[in-house]
Amino acid sequence: METTKRHFCRTRFCFIFPIIIIAIFAVSEIVMLLWNAIIPKISSFSALTYWQAMGLFLLSRILFGGFRFARYHHGHKAPFIHDRFKEKFMDMNDEERQQFKNQWKQRCCNK
Repeated sequence: METTKRHFCRTRFCFIFPIIIIAIFAVSEIVMLLWNAIIPKISSFSALTYWQAMGLFLLSRILFGGFRFARYHHGHKAPFIHDRFKEKFMDMNDEERQQFKNQWKQRCCNK
């Protein structure tokens, strides 16, 4: 069982890693083409080389987006989206619900 899991992970890594590398190179090419088509015409900046475009892309991902991908966002939903929370909220009576809302208003609005 353990060797099958390791084999699956190794196979998955061998499949996904090249795709990620190819995607980085493709997006860097797109960044270079867009930059060179737009920025030199509207400002005094010069055209970018491919490696400068890759550096700009990686820097912007680090500064603005990180390297998270969609798979990581699915588990980190707001608490009111989870089914367990919905069930708990629906089981509250009106008085408990109002008390809950007031507590959240105090937490969020009184800073």
